[in-house]
Amino acid sequence: MTLFLLALGVAMDATAVSGGMAIRGARPPDILKLAVTFGLFQFGMSLAGALGGKVILTHFAAVDHWIAFGLLALVGGHMIYEAFSHDEEERAASTGIKLPMLMTLGVATSIDALAVGVTLPALELGVILSTGLIGVLTFVLSVLGAWAGKRLGERFGTSIELLGGVVLIGIGLKTLVEHLNH
Repeated sequence: MTLFLLALGVAMDATAVSGGMAIRGARPPDILKLAVTFGLFQFGMSLAGALGGKVILTHFAAVDHWIAFGLLALVGGHMIYEAFSHDEEERAASTGIKLPMLMTLGVATSIDALAVGVTLPALELGVILSTGLIGVLTFVLSVLGAWAGKRLGERFGTSIELLGGVVLIGIGLKTLVEHLNH
């Protein structure tokens, strides 16, 4: 149960971002790319944390929250910009989510998985089992988040895209504030 709740908590950012990207009109192939990217990044970062996390975290902890905030604010700001500047025909002509955007989102949503990975050996549940569950649960929740985001986008249009951008910026701010208060 502890491992499941931990994996669920780590997957929430990726789920929210998937929903936001679906609101923007991401198509099923893009949703699959997002879910695979998020699942792999969460798996990889938590594995890196479990295997060498104390060393990595020592060097990374001073800036990880700034990186997450910057990347999420950038993507969220872009969503807000597009909510005001693009019409539906332009959105329909979109060629999908590009690799740089996938990598940016993968990093932004998985930084916390590195820190969580450091704690995994103490749980004594097995590193591969733990990191595998984190990756699989992130994949599944990303697909579900995208499905929900698509439905909201169809129903509420541009206003929900604007909200999605604000939510991403909010997640970035929350990450930043939590780390600055410690």
